[in-house]
Amino acid sequence: MSTRTDGQERRTLLTGAGVLAAAWLTGCSSAEAVNTRYAAGSAALTAPSPATPKAAYDRLIEGNRRWVTNTLQHPDRDPTRRELLATSQQPYGAVLSCIDSRVPPELVFDTGLGDLFVMRSGGVTVAPVITASVAYGPMISGTPLIIVLGHQRCGAISAAYKALREDRPLPGSLQAIADALRPAYEQSARQSSADPAETMAKAQVELIANALRDNADLAPLVSKGALAVVSAYYSLSTGQVEILNGAPA
Repeated sequence: MSTRTDGQERRTLLTGAGVLAAAWLTGCSSAEAVNTRYAAGSAALTAPSPATPKAAYDRLIEGNRRWVTNTLQHPDRDPTRRELLATSQQPYGAVLSCIDSRVPPELVFDTGLGDLFVMRSGGVTVAPVITASVAYGPMISGTPLIIVLGHQRCGAISAAYKALREDRPLPGSLQAIADALRPAYEQSARQSSADPAETMAKAQVELIANALRDNADLAPLVSKGALAVVSAYYSLSTGQVEILNGAPA
C-alpha cells in the first residue's frame, strides 16, 4: 500500500517530465551539434566537393603541399564525417597507386573520409578488374579526376626490372607483376638513364595513364572535359608529388 502524498506524486511527475524534457533537448542538441560542428569547421571541412578536374586537381595538390610542409589539416576524419557519409558517397578523386606501405594516398594528399577512391597494386600494374575499379568513380559517381601514382624506390619495379633484364622469372605468382611491367621495361631500356628502375617506374605510370585516357568508357569523359587522367610520381625522400603529364588546364 503506497503511503506517498499527493505532493510527492506531483513532484515525481514533474521530475520525470523534467528528465524526459532534458533528454529530448539533449537529443535535439546532439543532432544540431553534429550539423553545427561540421558547419563551423575549418575551410577544408566545409568546402564543397570539387566538381571539375581542375578543382579536384588543385585540392589534391594543395593537400600534398601541406603533407610536404607539415601543415596538415587532417580534414573530415571524425565520427561526424562518418555519420554524414553513412548512406552515400561522392569522392572527387580516384588514385591508382602501388601497394607500398610508405605511399598511402589519403595521407599523401591530406584528404579525409569519402574524398578518394583508392586502388593499389604492385608496381601500379593493371588487369581488367583494376581498370574497371578505376573507371567506377568517373562512370558511376562522376569523379572528375584520376591520378596514377608511381613512387621512388619501388621494390616491385626494381625486382621486375632485374628479372626482365636477366631473363629469369620471379617466384610463383609474382611473375604476373613482371609480365605486366614488361612494356615499361622495354620503354625504359630504350632510354639512357643513371637509374633505369626509376625511369621504368615513371614509364609505367605514364603508360597506364595513357591507356586509361584511351579506355572506351573513359575516353568520352576525357574528350568532353569531364575527366582528367594524371600521371604522377611520389618522392619517398621529400613527400612531394611530381606531376608527369595530364594536369588539367
